[in-house]
Amino acid sequence: MSQLTLILWVLNILTDTAGQLAFKAAAQNGVGYSGLAQWRQMMCHPWLWIGMGSYVLEFVVWLAFLSLVPLSLGMMLGSINIVVIMIGGRLFFKEVLSPWSLLGIVLIACGVAVVGIE
Repeated sequence: MSQLTLILWVLNILTDTAGQLAFKAAAQNGVGYSGLAQWRQMMCHPWLWIGMGSYVLEFVVWLAFLSLVPLSLGMMLGSINIVVIMIGGRLFFKEVLSPWSLLGIVLIACGVAVVGIE
């Protein structure tokens, strides 16, 4: 894997994770409201806009990454985002990782490592 490909892969992981965590923070801001009031509350929260900006940047980075690797390899390497997002949820939102979740994290990480050896 070239240095540019590695940089784009890491940027993709970071921007996707940042977007998901920002969306979670915005969604928590809407807790206690319902219907349109919930959406209004979330729309006023900067985390929602940070999440959208992260996704726009992630889209550009993902396209650049896919231009350098085969789609099958890109999708496999991109699946590490699931692991990083789950760990981020644990660190920032105190979400519980069940034993099955931990096993899933290990299996996904092993799969990405095997594919990344290529």
